[in-house]
Amino acid sequence: MAINKSKVAIGFIVAGVLTVSFGTVLAFVGPLIIDDQIVKNTVIDPKNEMSYTMWKDVPVPFYMSVYFYHIHNPQEVLRGEKPMLEQKGPYVYRKRIQKDNITFHPNSTVSYREYRTYFFEPSMSSGNESDIVTIPNMLVLGAAVMMENLPYAVKLMISATFKTFKEGAFLTKTVGELMWGYDSGLVDFLNKYLPGMLPSTGKFGLFAEFNNSDTGLFTIFTGKDNIRNVHKVDSWNGLTELSYWRTPQCNMINGTAGQMWPPFMTKESTLPFYSPDACRSMELVYQRPGEMQGIPYFRYVAPKTLFANGTDYAPNEGFCPCRQSGVLNVSSCRHNSPVFISHPHFYNADPVLLDYVHGLSPNEDEHGLFIDIHPQTGVPLNVSIRLQLNLYVKRVAGITETGSLAEMLMPMIWFEESGYIDGPILKTFHTNLVVLPTVMEYMQYGFIALGLATIVIATLVHRKLKASDKHTVKASLGHETQEKCIMNNSEK
Repeated sequence: MAINKSKVAIGFIVAGVLTVSFGTVLAFVGPLIIDDQIVKNTVIDPKNEMSYTMWKDVPVPFYMSVYFYHIHNPQEVLRGEKPMLEQKGPYVYRKRIQKDNITFHPNSTVSYREYRTYFFEPSMSSGNESDIVTIPNMLVLGAAVMMENLPYAVKLMISATFKTFKEGAFLTKTVGELMWGYDSGLVDFLNKYLPGMLPSTGKFGLFAEFNNSDTGLFTIFTGKDNIRNVHKVDSWNGLTELSYWRTPQCNMINGTAGQMWPPFMTKESTLPFYSPDACRSMELVYQRPGEMQGIPYFRYVAPKTLFANGTDYAPNEGFCPCRQSGVLNVSSCRHNSPVFISHPHFYNADPVLLDYVHGLSPNEDEHGLFIDIHPQTGVPLNVSIRLQLNLYVKRVAGITETGSLAEMLMPMIWFEESGYIDGPILKTFHTNLVVLPTVMEYMQYGFIALGLATIVIATLVHRKLKASDKHTVKASLGHETQEKCIMNNSEK
């Protein structure tokens, strides 16, 4: 049976049209399929085994690097001279994070407590927990400012109490003691006769209340009813707003709990989150795009307005009483202790703050905070949160321990909490979010190209066959005419 080549060519043209159509449909449907998979895997649901496990027990190694400002001239500082600071560290601690008491609610929210534990990492540290450093004594200098307006006689009694327990304006202890607590007769005395004055009832340390503790009861949205709300905080410790600050806007609990964000972010998106340690909501802004081992990300950084005072940025008026821009007064949520937080080395702060001390040199690379987010999923790829703890100090009449101390914000420590996705998690991330979408993209264009090539070639073949058939028909007609003429001539 002879094959009709013309019909075969038409068949290939039809196949090419179908292939182009399939490729075109894939170009529109492919991204929708990927987005649908992202939504399914972003929802907080125990059925999403991998993503739920990542949310529950954060598998990414997190580290807290602590730097102390060692004071070289404490006696001179009491005479009114500038502190000479030397940065010591980092002292690095591995941070283990685990969620517990997880309870799902009918309104598409889930409640949990997140517990954190710190383990010292000597191999990653520049020094040991046995290193000796000298920093301001918060129990003395902080209390002096807090009690400045008490009667003079009362302040003399307080000063006598400090002397009884041999507490001075500066504290020389090991890093481990300053971090996690040390025995103090004054602390025992205050806890016995003035309970509730100190944040902890045991040993007194800068991070004593952080280790083996939780960050409060968070209730966040699961995203089941609206993926745009996933990870956003519904309430914290049963509160939908705070009471630390002076305006409703500053008391708002905005954004997520600071670990993940809703998917499908754009360059116009911001990164809001609530920080129990900072006692407020904060918001980072888009800076630039980038790539991490082939995975695209958006970098978000702190705007200069984050810790600006109310004069420079009116919405921050609610966080006052303020001092210079670049520092946040957190005394209202720290037992009224005159504590301020800022970026390390007073980065992005009023330059006048640098004039009060020697030894600071701020720059963005070392002291700016950032979060690198995969915009499609809202998952952080690389995080570096850097904050500095400062104590407001001054000479207080009646409390002789303050000497002739100049009024200033004295840096005590700064710390960086950092972590990044690596290893098998990064490979899975790369496969699902880079390789597969790329393969799908190449497939759709491949189908379109193959279909167009098939149509063009089949069309050319079909035209050639038609032309060949016409030539054959003409030749056949010419031959028949010639035969008829010959036959007519022979009959004559």
